Amino acid sequence: MKSHRIPALLLCGALLVSLSACGGGGAQNSPAESEPPAGTAVQVETVNANTISTENKVSGKVESDTDASVFVATAAKCTAVYVEVGDTVRAGQAICTLDLASTLSSYQAASISYDSTVKSYQDQAALFEKQIALYEKNLSDLRALQEIGAASQAEIDGAELTLLSAQVTRDSTLAQLEAGIQSSKANVEQLATALENVDGSGNVIAPISGVLLSLSAVQDAFVSSATPVAVIDGVDQLKITVTVSEALVPKLKIGDAVDVTVSSVGAAFTGAIRSVDKAASLQTKLYTVTVSIPAEVEGLLSGMFADVTFHTDTSADTIVIPTQAILTSGSTQYVYVVEGDTARYVEVTTGLTGNGVTEITSGLEAGQQLVTVGQAYLSDGALVRIVTGEG
Repeated sequence: MKSHRIPALLLCGALLVSLSACGGGGAQNSPAESEPPAGTAVQVETVNANTISTENKVSGKVESDTDASVFVATAAKCTAVYVEVGDTVRAGQAICTLDLASTLSSYQAASISYDSTVKSYQDQAALFEKQIALYEKNLSDLRALQEIGAASQAEIDGAELTLLSAQVTRDSTLAQLEAGIQSSKANVEQLATALENVDGSGNVIAPISGVLLSLSAVQDAFVSSATPVAVIDGVDQLKITVTVSEALVPKLKIGDAVDVTVSSVGAAFTGAIRSVDKAASLQTKLYTVTVSIPAEVEGLLSGMFADVTFHTDTSADTIVIPTQAILTSGSTQYVYVVEGDTARYVEVTTGLTGNGVTEITSGLEAGQQLVTVGQAYLSDGALVRIVTGEG
């Protein structure tokens, strides 16, 4: 009997040890400890006021620069001189100031006249097209009516004559306006040539960086259109040329800073606008802009491609946020902000856009906590938990 009881007792002991182990494991994985934290994980940043500029990126080429002779194609009195022969000048620096008020005024008036003539041509062309379209429809309708006996041949002939007369008038009028456009453009180009190296204040601007080899400008004396105001030795200097649309040209000024990247050599630097063509290319209808390259930039070669970013339409002391934070639903733009542990839906109005950032003109205030990551998973009133980028 004893021999049968001992194995039974051993079996019971093993079962008790097994049950004890299972009970211990359950205590280590309690339901309370396995539950995920409450709320959607988001990242936020504090809304602040900043400065933003619209960025316009265009591509161009690095080109070699040679000695530059600076001409002003009109006689003018010199009112101030800022440099001497032998000085080193930088691109965009004022060499002297000329009394070119009348020429600048004439150029402005010529530009306005040219723009007005172009607009008149466009308006007239659009008006004629509408009229002719109506006459063509009237003729088509009369021919359809003639087929069912509801219109006479005399009416058809009259409609055809009206259409032909309108077409002749259109061609004649537009030809005259086009001649006026060419005349205005020639006047603008002539004045633009005279002001090629002059800014809006009458300052003669150095087109390149280098050493001043000669200077004909003398204070209170007249400069001649036949003699260069200055000659600059630009040995080993480079420049970048790009072409831009007519919409961008009015926003560019000589001396404005631009961002330049040349990917082939990993170069990124700040250049300056050296010149802006006053007339568009007849072939491309684009305007050439020349950008100066700082002398300290190394490794560039003529022919390399360069990306130039122009900064225009600047807004200062305005709310600027990451563009990625903005969500869109139809025509509505909105963001989420965090208040306590709750997400709040906020509709916003946007303004200028820059490199990865957008101006907010209404909807947000400085100091609010803006959701920048995780906003796509939120709804108004949802619980959130703020995490860091590493988490």
